[in-house]
Amino acid sequence: MKKYLIISTTNDVIRIAPERIVYISSDGNYCNIYKTDNESKLITYQLGQIEKIISSQLGNEGSAFIRIGKSYIVNRSYIYYINITRQKLVLSDVSSFTYTISPSKEALKLLKEMIEKEVSHE
Repeated sequence: MKKYLIISTTNDVIRIAPERIVYISSDGNYCNIYKTDNESKLITYQLGQIEKIISSQLGNEGSAFIRIGKSYIVNRSYIYYINITRQKLVLSDVSSFTYTISPSKEALKLLKEMIEKEVSHE
Protein backbone atom coordinates (compact mmCIF):
# COMPACT_ATOMS: atom_id res chain seq x y z
CA MET A 1 0.00 0.00 0.00
CA LYS A 2 1.21 3.47 -0.88
CA LYS A 3 2.26 5.60 2.06
CA TYR A 4 1.23 9.20 2.54
CA LEU A 5 2.43 11.84 4.92
CA ILE A 6 -0.57 13.08 6.87
CA ILE A 7 -0.18 16.36 8.75
CA SER A 8 -3.12 17.43 10.87
CA THR A 9 -3.48 20.95 12.27
CA THR A 10 -6.27 22.59 14.24
CA ASN A 11 -8.15 23.59 11.10
CA ASP A 12 -7.05 21.24 8.35
CA VAL A 13 -5.41 18.01 7.24
CA ILE A 14 -2.79 17.64 4.53
CA ARG A 15 -2.32 14.25 2.89
CA ILE A 16 0.63 14.17 0.52
CA ALA A 17 2.66 11.48 -1.22
CA PRO A 18 6.28 11.76 0.03
CA GLU A 19 7.72 11.87 -3.50
CA ARG A 20 5.69 15.06 -4.15
CA ILE A 21 7.59 16.89 -1.38
CA VAL A 22 10.75 18.62 -2.64
CA TYR A 23 11.70 20.29 0.63
CA ILE A 24 10.37 21.76 3.84
CA SER A 25 11.67 25.05 5.23
CA SER A 26 11.37 26.37 8.75
CA ASP A 27 10.03 29.80 9.57
CA GLY A 28 9.90 30.04 13.36
CA ASN A 29 6.84 28.12 14.55
CA TYR A 30 5.73 27.52 10.96
CA CYS A 31 6.97 25.41 8.08
CA ASN A 32 6.47 25.66 4.35
CA ILE A 33 6.19 22.46 2.36
CA TYR A 34 7.37 22.96 -1.23
CA LYS A 35 5.97 20.47 -3.71
CA THR A 36 6.85 19.14 -7.17
CA ASP A 37 3.90 21.06 -8.69
CA ASN A 38 5.58 24.38 -7.69
CA GLU A 39 3.03 25.00 -4.95
CA SER A 40 3.75 25.43 -1.27
CA LYS A 41 1.70 24.87 1.86
CA LEU A 42 2.18 26.75 5.14
CA ILE A 43 1.63 24.66 8.26
CA THR A 44 1.79 25.43 11.97
CA TYR A 45 4.50 22.98 12.96
CA GLN A 46 8.16 23.39 13.79
CA LEU A 47 10.75 21.54 11.69
CA GLY A 48 11.62 19.15 14.54
CA GLN A 49 7.96 18.13 14.82
CA ILE A 50 7.79 17.51 11.06
CA GLU A 51 10.93 15.36 11.32
CA LYS A 52 9.20 13.18 13.94
CA ILE A 53 6.02 12.90 11.85
CA ILE A 54 8.08 11.80 8.80
CA SER A 55 9.93 9.08 10.73
CA SER A 56 6.83 7.79 12.54
CA GLN A 57 4.54 7.72 9.48
CA LEU A 58 6.94 6.75 6.70
CA GLY A 59 9.34 4.36 8.43
CA ASN A 60 12.15 3.35 6.05
CA GLU A 61 10.73 5.54 3.28
CA GLY A 62 11.37 8.48 5.58
CA SER A 63 15.09 8.08 4.87
CA ALA A 64 14.42 9.87 1.55
CA PHE A 65 14.29 13.03 3.66
CA ILE A 66 17.35 14.58 5.22
CA ARG A 67 17.62 17.45 7.67
CA ILE A 68 20.03 20.14 6.47
CA GLY A 69 21.06 22.58 9.16
CA LYS A 70 18.44 24.30 11.30
CA SER A 71 16.09 25.38 8.55
CA TYR A 72 15.53 22.65 5.96
CA ILE A 73 14.44 19.08 5.37
CA VAL A 74 15.05 18.07 1.76
CA ASN A 75 14.02 15.10 -0.34
CA ARG A 76 17.39 13.63 -1.29
CA SER A 77 15.97 12.40 -4.63
CA TYR A 78 15.88 16.00 -5.87
CA ILE A 79 19.37 17.14 -4.85
CA TYR A 80 20.77 18.40 -8.13
CA TYR A 81 23.60 20.84 -7.38
CA ILE A 82 25.61 21.92 -4.32
CA ASN A 83 27.94 24.90 -4.18
CA ILE A 84 29.47 25.37 -0.74
CA THR A 85 31.24 28.71 -1.32
CA ARG A 86 28.06 30.33 -2.70
CA GLN A 87 25.87 28.59 -0.08
CA LYS A 88 23.67 27.26 -2.84
CA LEU A 89 21.64 24.07 -3.03
CA VAL A 90 19.54 23.43 -6.12
CA LEU A 91 16.69 20.92 -5.87
CA SER A 92 15.25 19.84 -9.19
CA ASP A 93 13.82 16.99 -11.24
CA VAL A 94 15.52 18.66 -14.24
CA SER A 95 12.24 19.03 -16.15
CA SER A 96 9.29 20.55 -14.30
CA PHE A 97 10.65 22.35 -11.23
CA THR A 98 13.78 23.90 -9.75
CA TYR A 99 14.16 25.37 -6.28
CA THR A 100 17.30 27.11 -5.00
CA ILE A 101 17.86 27.38 -1.25
CA SER A 102 20.74 28.69 0.88
CA PRO A 103 21.59 26.42 3.82
CA SER A 104 24.70 27.16 5.91
CA LYS A 105 28.12 26.29 4.47
CA GLU A 106 28.61 23.75 7.26
CA ALA A 107 25.29 22.02 6.42
CA LEU A 108 26.23 21.92 2.71
CA LYS A 109 29.66 20.44 3.49
CA LEU A 110 28.03 17.64 5.48
CA LEU A 111 25.50 17.03 2.71
CA LYS A 112 28.24 16.88 0.06
CA GLU A 113 30.23 14.40 2.15
CA MET A 114 27.15 12.25 2.68
CA ILE A 115 26.42 12.13 -1.06
CA GLU A 116 30.04 11.29 -1.86
CA LYS A 117 29.92 8.44 0.68
CA GLU A 118 26.74 7.07 -0.90
CA VAL A 119 28.50 6.95 -4.29
CA SER A 120 31.54 5.16 -2.88
CA HIS A 121 29.36 2.53 -1.14
CA GLU A 122 27.30 1.57 -4.18
